[in-house]
Amino acid sequence: MSSGSSSRRLSLLVAAVLLVDVALGAYPLTTDSNCGCYRTNATTSNYFAHHQFFDFRSLYQYVNVTKPIGSFDANAEAPPTSSFFNQQTWTKTWSIQNWNNTDLLRSNDTDLSDATVQMVNSPNNIYIERNNDQGANGQTHMTMRTVRHSDFQSAAEIESASQGYQFLSIRMFARTKGDSGAVTAMFTYRPPPMPKEIQLVQEADLEIRTRDPPNYVQYTNQPSWNSTSDIPDATRNVTLPGGRRWSDWATYRMDWTPGSTSWFVNGQLHSTITFQAPRDPAMVMFNTWSDGGSWSGVMPPGKEAYMQVQWIEMVYNNTDPGNIKTGKCVNVCSIDETTRLGQPVLITGGQQPQPPQNPQPPQQPQPNQPGACAAAKYSQCAGKNFNGCKACAAGTTCKFQNDYYSQCL
Repeated sequence: MSSGSSSRRLSLLVAAVLLVDVALGAYPLTTDSNCGCYRTNATTSNYFAHHQFFDFRSLYQYVNVTKPIGSFDANAEAPPTSSFFNQQTWTKTWSIQNWNNTDLLRSNDTDLSDATVQMVNSPNNIYIERNNDQGANGQTHMTMRTVRHSDFQSAAEIESASQGYQFLSIRMFARTKGDSGAVTAMFTYRPPPMPKEIQLVQEADLEIRTRDPPNYVQYTNQPSWNSTSDIPDATRNVTLPGGRRWSDWATYRMDWTPGSTSWFVNGQLHSTITFQAPRDPAMVMFNTWSDGGSWSGVMPPGKEAYMQVQWIEMVYNNTDPGNIKTGKCVNVCSIDETTRLGQPVLITGGQQPQPPQNPQPPQQPQPNQPGACAAAKYSQCAGKNFNGCKACAAGTTCKFQNDYYSQCL
């Protein structure tokens, strides 16, 4: 064996030992009050100002599996299924929805929706349920249900109370079960300025359609429309790794950062999309639904589908007054390197300055300066609130699409 080979093997061994040290808890557990910002373990580290963790695994006192309600109006008027959803720890972040699509159906505007079934969101379809899995790692989980009644569909949706999230890393430990014709989702959403301006919506989705093969998930930056046939689509239908099905428990993660959205499954990077990446502040949403349209498909009467969630965790920046942090971050924490779910560890601290807690992309050099960044072909290059590269790659120019979006073509 050559000395070079021995040296390389020794280096690999040292690296492996260091990785084991981290995995075994090389960093001390801490509390959020000691964290100035949070660093993620993506290929390019991103920094966020805030952390929240919602744990549904030990809520046995709130278990209440409600029966579906057969009346359309009674679904909207239903109270929360347990006092858990009235607690301030829940209501200050999340809002359970009860809106319906009646007016949309009456408008008969296929540019906005091709739904064929009247749908109503119901608090009755969001409840705490006992986890009866063999070897379950928690007593309970939150269930979000959609039910096809004889002449309408009841659904479930929660929205963040804040519409000011601007960049985040959000994760859930969840699974999808049930009959064909439903969609379960975790996503960010910024509505268009006017309802019919759907080309100005900003949205990043993780969606599972129960009509799809049992190992397919959908990743999308919205709008996914294409103005020309050679523009790459912003939707990807991806097979789950390791032979998994969406009926299996898995950790789903979505990182929304300046210029791109990335999705992970059980810690492995699954897909990254830069085309049509959201830019402006948005809300966070989870839902389980069906409206008989081309996206969800039609669920037969009497059938049901569910998204079951054991926990939700996110690190994020927020533009709401009182949530914006400025200056440098001294104590950097992580929720990726921790040995205790939901509790951060301290990565660095002391005198070493760190990136700002509400990070902004660095100032870009002018196109005629050495080192100026250039957006790739088909990438965004201008628009309201856009702060990425404004020069285009060689052979392309920045073409105006609308006030919010110009593209290198």
